[in-house]
Amino acid sequence: MSAIPDPAHALTASGNLRRRQAISRGFVAATVAAAGLAVAVLIMLVYYAAKQGIGQLSGHFLTATLTPADGVGGGIGPALAGTAEMVLIATMLALPVGVLTALYLAEFASPRVGKVIQTGLEQMAGLPTIIVGMFIYGLVTVHFGQSAIAGALALSIVEVPLISRASLESIRRVPGSLSEAADALGVSRWRTVVGVILPTASNGIVTATILAVARAAGETAPLLLNSNPSGLGYQFNPTQAVPNIPVEILQLLNLGYTSTVAKAWGAAFLLIVVILAINIGARVWLRRSERKRGL
Repeated sequence: MSAIPDPAHALTASGNLRRRQAISRGFVAATVAAAGLAVAVLIMLVYYAAKQGIGQLSGHFLTATLTPADGVGGGIGPALAGTAEMVLIATMLALPVGVLTALYLAEFASPRVGKVIQTGLEQMAGLPTIIVGMFIYGLVTVHFGQSAIAGALALSIVEVPLISRASLESIRRVPGSLSEAADALGVSRWRTVVGVILPTASNGIVTATILAVARAAGETAPLLLNSNPSGLGYQFNPTQAVPNIPVEILQLLNLGYTSTVAKAWGAAFLLIVVILAINIGARVWLRRSERKRGL
């Protein structure tokens, strides 16, 4: 007759179990350390930019035009306006493309086609932006010259995969019961998408768009090739190159004067703060809106 196994034996930590527990604790510690390092680098970056550039921030700095040569007494008003103009045009181009792509992937595409499109979006998201700038340069700028439109086209390519991927996740989180209820009532597929799915996923789509705007606002490489003006004043004509913050930071640093370097740090600090505020605000707003909807 076999001996009755002791129930407490299974709860006794063996050498193998202790080793797995030690590996698990080490992995958790490594991930926590990596996350802490990333946050520390961000804090150091913001602190150093603030230390170097916060003294430049003023109403005059945000609205005035840079003076030639050494930039003494000037500001970044035209660059702020130009950045806003190009990002607005880029978002108007990228938003419908990104949302419609997400809708197609979520509601109409076959698994094979959807996988191909999603792979393409992932490749676009990881594409170096200098290549995007070169593509628009060869396609548009070589023939028509530098312009806000050319810069916006490059930024829209940067925005599309961000909007489409995040919108896709938001659409997929819409409860299937809503679509099933619409189908049971005999509602056509396109009306279900427009009247049920899109409104329910709208918070996520808006958040994705805001985050894409924050990404586009800080891009430099595409604008160096497609909207790098020689003038310093306000320029709103979209068929002409317009000033913008990233390119102006580079130009100020290249001048090499103490005053221009300080202004470059001021513009950099402003850009960092705006991008951080947009990212944090968008994510907080999305969480609150989803909590209200029970998603």
